[in-house]
Amino acid sequence: QVQLVESGGGLVQPGGSLRLSCTVSGSIFSINDMGWYRRAPGKEKELVALLNTHGTTDYADSVKDRFTISRGDAKNTVYLQMNILKPEDTAVYYCNAVGTSDSFTSFNSWGQGTQVTVAS
Repeated sequence: QVQLVESGGGLVQPGGSLRLSCTVSGSIFSINDMGWYRRAPGKEKELVALLNTHGTTDYADSVKDRFTISRGDAKNTVYLQMNILKPEDTAVYYCNAVGTSDSFTSFNSWGQGTQVTVAS
């Protein structure tokens, strides 16, 4: 079983910053892709930032130039640095990882979600 645990969410004022962290654990052979998604109230889940197997990144247009996804030196971690936060960034943020387990089966696992609220 592959598990993802997120941390770093909370309440922040507009213009502030937060850093989300995600740690992946379990019987893992390799992690290929890692990403962050979010679901705002009344909306469907959307991609926020993706770091693919080639090391390239993709961002939602709404967060470009404000958010940065990065992978830790320990390859089982991924971060989302969020700057100049706006009220419309308020959402539950989910970490995602795709890879291969020790039994050489593929996995696509999600974290439990962490709440980010941007308000004065």
